[in-house]
Amino acid sequence: MVHTRLQEESGIPLESMKKHFFKGLKALGKRERVLLIPPDITRLHGLGGTLAVWAVEYYKDAVKAILPALGTHVPMTDAEIDIMYPGVDHELFVGHDWRNDIVTLGTVPAAFVEQVSEGRLSYSWKAQVNKLLVSGGFDLILSLGQVVPHEVIGMANHTKNIFVGTGGSEGINKSHYLGAVYGMERIMGRADSPVRAIMDYAFTHFGAGMPLVFALTVVGRDSAGKMTPMGLFMGDDRECFNEACTLSLKVNFTMVDRPLKKVVVYLDPGEFRTTWLGNKSIYRTRMA
Repeated sequence: MVHTRLQEESGIPLESMKKHFFKGLKALGKRERVLLIPPDITRLHGLGGTLAVWAVEYYKDAVKAILPALGTHVPMTDAEIDIMYPGVDHELFVGHDWRNDIVTLGTVPAAFVEQVSEGRLSYSWKAQVNKLLVSGGFDLILSLGQVVPHEVIGMANHTKNIFVGTGGSEGINKSHYLGAVYGMERIMGRADSPVRAIMDYAFTHFGAGMPLVFALTVVGRDSAGKMTPMGLFMGDDRECFNEACTLSLKVNFTMVDRPLKKVVVYLDPGEFRTTWLGNKSIYRTRMA
């Protein structure tokens, strides 16, 4: 179910967004052991860090750990934590060790992967997460972040934040390869894709024991060209993600009249620190 929703394509004041976020948290009832899974510095402008700061303000000492969804990205530095999560105690942060801290919840069968890939691939896929999600004794796991067009899965976040953001190399690599083989141009900006399908399968079949709630933002440019929040959707199932995708499709795509011959891209070095991340400048202009 969706616990709260707020959307306005002309922009939402942060105080209004905070009010609705707290409203959604209140609807969840009292929680005593909370794990936050926000994005890392590579998602600086998606307001996931802001949601994490607000969650700490709301739950106070009930927040026992913050596990940035690194995937296989490098861990955040103290300086980056201060930028993205100002005022939050560094002792709360746990670095995701994708080599050693992984547990496998279950395996998506090869037959299902073959079906959703239209016969292009036929291998099984391990649904892997950081062991904290399973053995940490949390009564709330709050997954925070932005829904935005994504080259591998179609639309970022939701179950991707869990199975990729806190996953292991095998699950991450195989899911990304599935997206590449199926075709990025067939995936970008679509709520449903083969990669999304295997993660939804894993969430439905293996994730029932985790007290997961998703808080999803949509950020776009206002009439002055400034990045501004335009949506907040919070829930414990696929519905909140679908609503966020509908809004993101409206505000995060730029349609062009004819193919572009040459594209010059500037990447913020504080956000895009590696070739792996820099390749997004290619992925996200291929359809143009």
